Amino acid sequence: MQRRTFIKDTALTAMAVSAAGFIRFNGTNYEGDCETTTDILGPYYRPNAPVRSDMRIKNDVGTLVELSGQVKHKDCKTALKGACVELWHCDAKGVYDNESPDFKYRAKTYCDEKGNYSFKTIVPVPYDVGNGTVRPAHFHLLISAPGYQSLITQLYFTGDKNISKDPSASSPAAKRRILDLKNDDTGGKTVWFNVTMMEKLPADAAVIDRLIGTYKKTDGKIEELYKKDGMLWIKDAESIIGGYPLEYSGNNIFEHYGQQSKFQFTIQSGGVTKLSYTGLTWTKQKEEWEAVKGK
Repeated sequence: MQRRTFIKDTALTAMAVSAAGFIRFNGTNYEGDCETTTDILGPYYRPNAPVRSDMRIKNDVGTLVELSGQVKHKDCKTALKGACVELWHCDAKGVYDNESPDFKYRAKTYCDEKGNYSFKTIVPVPYDVGNGTVRPAHFHLLISAPGYQSLITQLYFTGDKNISKDPSASSPAAKRRILDLKNDDTGGKTVWFNVTMMEKLPADAAVIDRLIGTYKKTDGKIEELYKKDGMLWIKDAESIIGGYPLEYSGNNIFEHYGQQSKFQFTIQSGGVTKLSYTGLTWTKQKEEWEAVKGK
């Protein structure tokens, strides 16, 4: 299947959130001993990828590469055995396999006793997402383990001229995810990426700035999201403080735990952001609605 043009505004395709122990934001970038950062799940994720570490396809074009690394517990040093690491990326023509039973360039593996993982595949290429905008070459990773929030991220490569023009890749949060492709002894490449898992992922300011605004519901009513104290809030006229904060819970979802409410954001084409809400009313009745921003 040929790659679809899925969004005009790449600032919305991969919004960074910080996820690390002992990290601080100094106003310009993140600093800390074990920084790991993550992106919102993109439109090309496909569940049920096969378990395998060799993703190479016979007679397919592309530069061979081995991606390896270690997954660690939240203490930043203890190996995390059995963590699931999932990798997906486009082929050498910039195309994602979204339909075939072969799950081309999609796979998952499990970390060994020392928390190590490894994939053999090809180096992805930059591709045009429409309106003359080019995304830099990148790997997608999703790492999950019991007791931790799933970590969704993207890896970029040193020297890619498209990084500086991509809001996500050029974000301070992505600094340690721009990796060197090193030559191996067989004419291919190697790249290394370590991961630290965390129980909770606080949303980065760049995410909040892109999600705030006015959303129009299907019944014509309006919901307004705004930023306060570095968090995402939703207005509520009945609240004594004018609204309530939402906490990021992963996979494009924010929650308001006091009301058992979930706010699922979906990035769509043409710069549109869709908001799907599920929760309970004050009388404990189930409530659902959808709204969009950007139409």
